[in-house]
Amino acid sequence: MSYIERTNTKEILKYLGFYPVTAILGPRQCGKSTLAKRIIHSFPNTIYIDLELPSDMAKLQDAEAFFTVNNDSLICLDEIQRLPEIFPLIRSIVDRTNKSGRFLLLGSASAELMRQSSESLTGRIGYINLSPFNSLELEYKNMRNHWLKGGFPLSYLTDDPTLSSSWRENFIRTFLEKDVPALGFSVSTEIIRRLWMMLAHNTGQILNKNNLSASLGISQPTVTSYIDLLENTFMVRTLQTCHTNLKKRLVKSPKIYIRDSGIIHSLLKISDQNDLLGHPVYGSSWESYALEQIITLLSEWTPSFYRTSNGSEIDLILEKGQHRIAVEFKINPSLKLSAGFYHGLSDLAIEEAFIICPLSKDEIFPVGENIRVSSIPSFISYIENSGF
Repeated sequence: MSYIERTNTKEILKYLGFYPVTAILGPRQCGKSTLAKRIIHSFPNTIYIDLELPSDMAKLQDAEAFFTVNNDSLICLDEIQRLPEIFPLIRSIVDRTNKSGRFLLLGSASAELMRQSSESLTGRIGYINLSPFNSLELEYKNMRNHWLKGGFPLSYLTDDPTLSSSWRENFIRTFLEKDVPALGFSVSTEIIRRLWMMLAHNTGQILNKNNLSASLGISQPTVTSYIDLLENTFMVRTLQTCHTNLKKRLVKSPKIYIRDSGIIHSLLKISDQNDLLGHPVYGSSWESYALEQIITLLSEWTPSFYRTSNGSEIDLILEKGQHRIAVEFKINPSLKLSAGFYHGLSDLAIEEAFIICPLSKDEIFPVGENIRVSSIPSFISYIENSGF
């Protein structure tokens, strides 16, 4: 099986040449270890430590001595969230040596979650988020297959749809039964799975914690803590409302998305293209898939959404400096845009808007004044080449 080059590779190498500590963060099984091993292979002296292996953990029984003896090596610590007590020592080591490229940390928890349980490395560490395979890495080959199976390497790369579905179901079970408790959280596996499933049914919708609380029979603070857990472990994304000085009554609750489309389909027992085409979540699944691709590939842009109490609505707003772009997601380019979309463009004085549909790779065409229908890669290419 040939190696698929990751879009983060150059950024990681740049960080290793600048920061004493570089952290690659992302969900379990998204390819962090494979990428890290490929990167450190090009360095003259490297040591890889898997903190899930007892034999590797034993090497750190006197961690200070281990780091001192290997002072000239780039040390890669995999699954760093399992050993938060080592952060103060890492800080002391990098302050003592003042060298770039000293540590490469791999973690399955967000930077915020890691900061809550570890000594701060502010100013000494650069964080890079790694997602499952994105559409650019796959050169947009068989987009519908990527959308159906998601981007986790072992789910996407198998040609057997049964094995892909089985892998994702086992991933969900292992995540809930082993990974979450390993992070130090005491949660009800049954309730958080039901919550996750409910979020899959409502992916792309406004988050209503009151309804979730009532349906699950748990308090709203517990719903909030469970969603925070899923977000901090890269399973869900909350999209905040657009900040604007306009005197409009904005919907303030965020929208909720399951980040990997393959996980959506496993949670909802969607096993093939026909199941997906006939499922009520079809359109919102496309929105979740396309939005995640865009946010991942345009990481320098700040994402939000726009919705007012009088019906103005835009699925995604991308902002960078003084530039603001509107994005709407449609499963079919012939579907009519709502009046609320045009009201939103007027409210925000947006000059360019895009309708993202499941089209062939190079398709992009105008449908109105400064409004274009586009595939994901054509949209990404247009934005990157527009000089924003």
